Amino acid sequence: MFCGPKSIYESMSIQNLINTYDPFADVVKSLEDEVQDGLVHVRIQQRNGRKTLTTVQGLSVEYDLKKIVKACKKEFACNGTVVEHPEYGKVLQLQGDQRQNICQWLTRMELVKPEQLKVHGF
Repeated sequence: MFCGPKSIYESMSIQNLINTYDPFADVVKSLEDEVQDGLVHVRIQQRNGRKTLTTVQGLSVEYDLKKIVKACKKEFACNGTVVEHPEYGKVLQLQGDQRQNICQWLTRMELVKPEQLKVHGF
């Protein structure tokens, strides 16, 4: 039986996996920093049929997003919520195609500058 060295090699490979170095770790961190570069992304998502959903991502964490949603719901006569997204953080969701309305409202309330808005969608 030649089991002695086999267990040594297995332990070395496990130790090598535990102590791995990711050479791209700093690149990934810098890309994550670039995502939060001050741009506010306004997107539209198609639901079922003619139903759509407008999402707003990238607002500053200093703002109370629930109060913003409450004001938008009243202003645009639509429903909305704040959703925690694993990649993008807190995202505002509004029912319907509210892209133009939300862009005008955010600039009118001086929460963002017009050059910080990026509108996506069809």
